[in-house]
Amino acid sequence: MSEETPNTLRWTLEDTHPELAETARAKLREVVDPEIGLDIIALGLVRDVSIEDNGTARLKMILTTPFCPYGPAMVEMTRAKGQEGLNMPVTVEMGMDVWDFSMMEDPSAMDWGLYN
Repeated sequence: MSEETPNTLRWTLEDTHPELAETARAKLREVVDPEIGLDIIALGLVRDVSIEDNGTARLKMILTTPFCPYGPAMVEMTRAKGQEGLNMPVTVEMGMDVWDFSMMEDPSAMDWGLYN
């Protein structure tokens, strides 16, 4: 298993299908927020991943802002990369959590000066 940072979310998938978690996480890291330049895992946008009884995956995610102009494209790319990583159909459910820097894997990554 890969080394986790202190703020890495633990997904339902890691308890029910641990053999799929690392590949799913790696594929989802390929989805990058174009405005911030960090991947959706580093930003903490993927809140949970689970496998349903019908053989599909449910991925719960949030966006950095509800008005993100790249939101629809990021959701679709997240679904596609999740499907690649899990090798099954994926449904993306949008959560209502409000994103903040503390949700990031490494909140000190914001020290690059974009936000004060």
